[in-house]
Amino acid sequence: MQARRIALAAQGFTDPRPTSPPGRRQLGRVLSRTQLLQLDSVNVAVRAHYMPLFSRLGAYPVELLEEAAWTPSARRPRMLVEYWAHEASLIPVADWPLFRDRMRRRAERAAGYYDSVRRNTPLIADVLAVVKQLGPISAGPIEDELGVGGERATHAKGGWWNRSDVKRTCEYLFASGELTTGTRRGFERLYDLPERVLPAEIHQAHVDPDAAHRALTERAARALGVATEPDLRDYYRLAPRDSQQAVAELVEAGVLEPVTVSGWRHTAYRHVEAKAPRAVTGRALLCPFDPLIWRRDRTERVFDFHYRIEIYVPEPARVYGYYVYPFLLDEELVARVDLKADRAAGVLRVPGAFAEPEVDSARVVAELAAELRLMADWLGLTGVMVGSKGNLSTALRRAVR
Repeated sequence: MQARRIALAAQGFTDPRPTSPPGRRQLGRVLSRTQLLQLDSVNVAVRAHYMPLFSRLGAYPVELLEEAAWTPSARRPRMLVEYWAHEASLIPVADWPLFRDRMRRRAERAAGYYDSVRRNTPLIADVLAVVKQLGPISAGPIEDELGVGGERATHAKGGWWNRSDVKRTCEYLFASGELTTGTRRGFERLYDLPERVLPAEIHQAHVDPDAAHRALTERAARALGVATEPDLRDYYRLAPRDSQQAVAELVEAGVLEPVTVSGWRHTAYRHVEAKAPRAVTGRALLCPFDPLIWRRDRTERVFDFHYRIEIYVPEPARVYGYYVYPFLLDEELVARVDLKADRAAGVLRVPGAFAEPEVDSARVVAELAAELRLMADWLGLTGVMVGSKGNLSTALRRAVR
């Protein structure tokens, strides 16, 4: 139970939700807890990078995040930039140099998706030239500018490639740090040069790889509170050798403290500044890519909650639904709700709602109904419609009326 409370406090669930509309200060507070926001294109309810802020702050203007990441101004400078951290993520601008070693490795060892373009020096040079001249720009207009048409076309300068080559080249250059996301249009990435997106002191900064691995591991430890080495490694997807070395060095420096957590097979490490509250109160709907639960075996260890996303499971074989949100109430994950924002009808649909065993169902229903109404209002929807699946559906349907 203590490990659970430490984890919840580390992720910001002991911070009270603001009573007035949140601003950049509250956004910064959440980012100091989570350290990053995972990007995901699934828009069944709301895209994944918006939801962790709602889970911790309640209703907030989505423009707050969009401005911080994609539409900065001189008065409100950019707070977040995109890179491959825990999958594709929004990270604090100041953390971008910590990934230079990863950028270098991806440039040198690119394979698979990037392999066909990594050695195509003329195409790489042409893509960079177009972005330099016209960026921020998406892959489609880059193709148009290069004269790429159909499945296979000849470039005006004589090179042969197709549309997918251009997109792969853009993504290779993004992975290697030669391009970044200048802004987005909808969820479409518009590429730009890092030196035009980042402050000069950030773009020009170089961090020793070992120091970067220590810094990322320390950030992961802050975000998790208490965690095993594989948990810490997963937060920023470090290589095992890099993570293990960083953990050992942070233990030696007194930043991490080895501890034993009952029921955990591996040694755990507690950040020395992690708080252990006596109790945690509050509620939150958690999207599948919330950092509190994105590592599923850790979720099971911390909350005794077996959770899998069923997007890729054929519908007849799904247990709980297509896009299921766990519901956090105080210190427990007490329910699961399948959510869909039906924007055409203007309602938040709940095809299924399922209580965990031995919970106070009446309290769960009341709190869940309130949170669903809050989420519907936040998304600009007029109400909540509950379907028939799950042992909470009947009571929840009455509660949201």
